[in-house]
Amino acid sequence: MAIQTAIFAGGCFWCMVEPFETMPGIQKVRSGYTGGFVANPTYAQVASHQTGHTEAVKIWFDDDVVSYGDLVELYWQLADPTDAMGQFADRGDSYRPVIFVANDEQRQIAEASKRALNDSGRFDAPIVTSIEDAKPFYDAEEEHQQFYKKNPLREYMMMMPRKAYQKKYWSDKD
Repeated sequence: MAIQTAIFAGGCFWCMVEPFETMPGIQKVRSGYTGGFVANPTYAQVASHQTGHTEAVKIWFDDDVVSYGDLVELYWQLADPTDAMGQFADRGDSYRPVIFVANDEQRQIAEASKRALNDSGRFDAPIVTSIEDAKPFYDAEEEHQQFYKKNPLREYMMMMPRKAYQKKYWSDKD
């Protein structure tokens, strides 16, 4: 077993945890902040759009069971890759879509997947999701961890725009 990590930003981190966590081969998923210039930021600081961070999830996965490419493919189904300034109801730079890569292999996989998605014609707009080098990842406060389990009704309501996106762009095209 070889445990690897992946970091994805795609709007509110609350909505990103469950889809990854329920995949076979996933060891752990943590909500947090990355890509900014303030050490150990708080939710309030990130939400103020003054730290440069984006909300993200860090995923520990067994690459003997699930590949990084599989995670990237799921990511495209969770985050609108045509919206650079937020995701769904979440607006601003702290909600921008980013694939944070840990090494050259992850970068090659992410870039090839992005090109393929852009060339697929699935979307009428260009794919604008950034692919950036991984930066320090700071765990969000404990109340943000496993949000979907702690607040199922609120999570359900927040997932409605993502579910509509998935239905429109993914459900009938696979």
